[in-house]
Amino acid sequence: MASDVHENVERHPGLTPLSSTLCADPDNQRSESPAPALTQGNEPGAAQDEAMFVHAQSYEDLTGEVEVPLPQSPGPEGNVEISSMEQISEDFSKLSTQLSVSSVQSIEQNPEEDTEMGHEDAASSSSSPEGDGGSRVLDDWYQHQKHVFVLSEAGKPVYSRYRSEEALSSTAGVMMALVSFLESEKNAIRSIHAEAYKVVFVRRSPLVLVSVSHTQQSEQEISQQLLYVYYQIVSLVTGAQLHHLFQQRPSYDLRQLLSGSERITDKLLDSMDVDPSFLLGAVCCHPMIANLRDATTYCLQQAKAKSLVFSILMSNNHLVTLVRKKDQYLHPIDLHLLFNLVTSSSSFREGEAWTPVCLPKFNPSGFFHAHISYLSHKPELCLLMVSTDREDFFTASDCKRKIVERLEKKGTWTSLKEALRNPFYDVTQIGIPELRHFLYKSKSSGLLTRLVMDATRGSNEVCE
Repeated sequence: MASDVHENVERHPGLTPLSSTLCADPDNQRSESPAPALTQGNEPGAAQDEAMFVHAQSYEDLTGEVEVPLPQSPGPEGNVEISSMEQISEDFSKLSTQLSVSSVQSIEQNPEEDTEMGHEDAASSSSSPEGDGGSRVLDDWYQHQKHVFVLSEAGKPVYSRYRSEEALSSTAGVMMALVSFLESEKNAIRSIHAEAYKVVFVRRSPLVLVSVSHTQQSEQEISQQLLYVYYQIVSLVTGAQLHHLFQQRPSYDLRQLLSGSERITDKLLDSMDVDPSFLLGAVCCHPMIANLRDATTYCLQQAKAKSLVFSILMSNNHLVTLVRKKDQYLHPIDLHLLFNLVTSSSSFREGEAWTPVCLPKFNPSGFFHAHISYLSHKPELCLLMVSTDREDFFTASDCKRKIVERLEKKGTWTSLKEALRNPFYDVTQIGIPELRHFLYKSKSSGLLTRLVMDATRGSNEVCE
């Protein structure tokens, strides 16, 4: 936002923030919050020597990845023992062989034989008391092409993409032993290539993120996706709180704090498998004529409030427009995380929500608070307003009301809803007969535009 001026807003008697109604009872859980336990946390700028905002002259100032030296943990409690390299290699060979055999059997055998063999394999690798049901779950777990695990440096499980505690417990020790062994040799492990599998490691203290996959993705692509998972976790607890927890208790079980937020990380991983904007580090922009976008942006600019940092209009994971304070730039990673938060929960569609959120690339040390409301469901149009004041729900709600009034008064609302009905444009609109598809990223703004693949030419010609 360009202005820091806001008039005093009277509270509407019939309007109450979701956080107030749902958190009045201490035993009640907030349905709109990504992690119900996270009602407390440092406010943005609290207990910081630096300024709350990172001032930048352009978007390019944010694109460089700053490497922060990782603190070494002094022998965390409950850490795994360092094994020999030969034993670790043997354990990983067994894991990759087990995955490969299970995948081949699922293709070559009929369903009856596959089920029977799946029970035998799962029984040999797990002593789960659940019997055949547990074996079937474990066998299904091995069929997935890409697994993602998050562990603490003490070897405690934090997240598993497909929720198999039996399989995770049998592999977490091996993964941490390998990381610890190489770190003791003053080295850092990045990846292992075993048969058809890639095992990629990303360490962001106090967490270790691991992907086991047999896809065509490169090591760099997988590492980038693991970084997104790390930022997703930080967005729920803040980087400062994450480090504080593990400094106090190295063997802390982070799952207690993240309980209920697994679906958000699941949605993020699913999106990264199909959306090229994550790979390109850009945000996909909704196509519309310049005059309409300018008129929409003007309506957002007129809804001024001192505590608002960003006002964002989005539709189906596409950016419609964004208004910001002077010298404040929102990184595409933060926008992706905000979009993912909104689309991961249907409760945001039911009314005006007020939820804490950390923007890890903007300021990882504290919570901002986001006002989330849908202006339209068909076509989908969502308004996000990011505030520095946790008590600012009614101010943000009044800004939302003013935005809707201005859109309707200026006649922009009808045109905007019509433009949102199609989030892509067709190749025929470009006017180049030979053109099949393209993606274009603006490096100066971090925005992306792309065509829809022409399905009429045959699915066998569609590029990966």
